[in-house]
Amino acid sequence: MTRNHTHAGSVVGHGHGHGHGHGHAPGVAGAIKEIFAPHSHDAADSVDDALESSAVGIRAVKISLVGLAVAALLQLAIVVLSGSIALAADTIHNFSDALTAIPLWIAFVLGRRPATRRYTYGYGRAEDLAGLFVLMMMSLSSVIAGYESIRRLIHPVVIGNLGWVAGAGVVGFLGNEIVALYRIRVGRRIGSAALMADGLHARTDGFTSLAVVLGAGGVALGFPIADPIVGLLITVAILMVLRTAARDVFRRLMDGVEPEFVDLAEQVLAAQPDVVGVRSIRMRWIGHRLHAEAELDIDSRVSIARGHQIAHDAEHALIAAVPKLDSVLVHAYPAQSDTHGVAVGERGL
Repeated sequence: MTRNHTHAGSVVGHGHGHGHGHGHAPGVAGAIKEIFAPHSHDAADSVDDALESSAVGIRAVKISLVGLAVAALLQLAIVVLSGSIALAADTIHNFSDALTAIPLWIAFVLGRRPATRRYTYGYGRAEDLAGLFVLMMMSLSSVIAGYESIRRLIHPVVIGNLGWVAGAGVVGFLGNEIVALYRIRVGRRIGSAALMADGLHARTDGFTSLAVVLGAGGVALGFPIADPIVGLLITVAILMVLRTAARDVFRRLMDGVEPEFVDLAEQVLAAQPDVVGVRSIRMRWIGHRLHAEAELDIDSRVSIARGHQIAHDAEHALIAAVPKLDSVLVHAYPAQSDTHGVAVGERGL
């Protein structure tokens, strides 16, 4: 990744205007892509303070938990009125899925604890572990949906109380989709892959409820196998959403980072006075916060004191320019030298 940069050309400012130039495909295709593979971050409306972002995440988990509980209670009321065993099972499923918010809640609380001598980077990784739990629940949902659809194709089941069934499906779909949109939006703002994955999980549950509505409509029109066929299509949709969520969560676990953040960091560092080149830049997400390490080649004629100042200035410029960057470690070396250079300790916001 080593690149040599000169100071000719434009200089990157230190402001907080982060336009990464994400383009959305126009029309229906763009809307569909956003449903199955939403962007993992939104720099235009980001929360860059570590404690504030954790508080925002906890608030999102609380609100979405209440929202899903209300939707499940409405479904439960319909179950009581209709007496449908199938709806009772679906309502229990929605109650259990709402509880996936609890591991995320715990993770956000743990993430606010200070680093210790054992956990020197803090507890941010708890968020990624919660993301794994969400992935397991999404996988379970896809297995159950696929199994039930195939079973009903082989052994058709007569569906009664179609009006109540469709009503419960509408309630479940709307409740889950509203929660999904909210979790995904907040996950983007604070940079939380786990919260976005939980939003996608709510979306898959909404798909399941939508299948109930479409299946009931097909049965009412005289197509009894419409219910399991729609169920199989929904299973495929769940797997597509699961793929997106798994990609984002596992990238975080493998210390993957958006390339545009690395490009921006290199531009900012290369633009600093007396910086001859950027040897390397390494970045990683820990929970919903970014951490970076950089090695700079500086003018060999500068003093040690000036080298320290360059490194400090580079740290501050990088934190100001890169969204959700929480700490930076900068090493400054004399240009065209492999000897140990000036290392400046980690600095947070």
